[in-house]
Amino acid sequence: MTNDNTMTAVLQHSLGGPEVLTVEQVPRPAPLPTEVLVRVHAAGVNPVDWKTREGAGMAGVLGKPPFILGWDVAGVVEQAGYGVTTLAPGDRVYGMPWFPRQAAAYAEYVTAPARHFARMPERASFAEAAAVPLAALTAWQVLVDTVKLQPGQRVLITAAAGGVGHFAVQFAKHLGAHVIAAAGPHNQEWVAGLGADEVVDYTAKPLDEQVSAVDVTVDLVGDNLPAIRAVRRGGLFIPVPSASSGEAAEIAETLGVRVQPFLVEPDGTALATIAGLIDSGVVRVEVAKVYPLTQVADAHVAMASGRTRGKIVLSVRED
Repeated sequence: MTNDNTMTAVLQHSLGGPEVLTVEQVPRPAPLPTEVLVRVHAAGVNPVDWKTREGAGMAGVLGKPPFILGWDVAGVVEQAGYGVTTLAPGDRVYGMPWFPRQAAAYAEYVTAPARHFARMPERASFAEAAAVPLAALTAWQVLVDTVKLQPGQRVLITAAAGGVGHFAVQFAKHLGAHVIAAAGPHNQEWVAGLGADEVVDYTAKPLDEQVSAVDVTVDLVGDNLPAIRAVRRGGLFIPVPSASSGEAAEIAETLGVRVQPFLVEPDGTALATIAGLIDSGVVRVEVAKVYPLTQVADAHVAMASGRTRGKIVLSVRED
């Protein structure tokens, strides 16, 4: 049982497999000036979570365990610290606080700067809202801020049925691009329904034998050499979530393709814009499965399989 001074959270005391995740009682945080205390209803699960758990991902930023994973938060403001003017207790909010530092989203409460959050989409449940921040901000910041995608440009998106991918397809279409989405055979029709102009089966043959002369490739797989070869000379290749290997960089240089590594940042303003797109029906959110917090290990196993359509979410408390 929790009290006013403690809360339930998922800790890991060592790096390793899903079994290192344990549900424990820990001190409840308190907001500093300009911060809010958010009562968490749901937390999104992302590939960076299980990679960090194993010692890759953001483990170098978080340092040695113990630590609490998770960056996607959807919940209700419980308390606003001194100086907060954008949010108030009772507001339903979502955000990706502190990334890449510890946000500790796998817990009943989190604290973070108020401007790391935005009000949730009105039409979204807490589970749906928790599925949005990290994945949608990645897609948005890549396409809008990094690429500055223009109407009519040809953009190839790999892993288009995944968490980041399904948002990237919708955002790119909203921005007026010609969207080419790479997905497995069982996701072809679904990805086409997101607005992709072309959907290619990456399992059938290499992407560069199916696609050519794209202006931008957003690679959500990692070291996807055929996806680099699909970019026109002078075009842009963006590897997410990590920088390209030496071989990928050499191929890109030979082909005259620019490479721009990327890492997402907290952005409450962009989340407010994204909430508007969700509420207007322009963008939809795909939640593959919701696990209770006590089944966090199972959620990590499912996420690490790489076969998830959309996002996996942890339910911390009932809506």
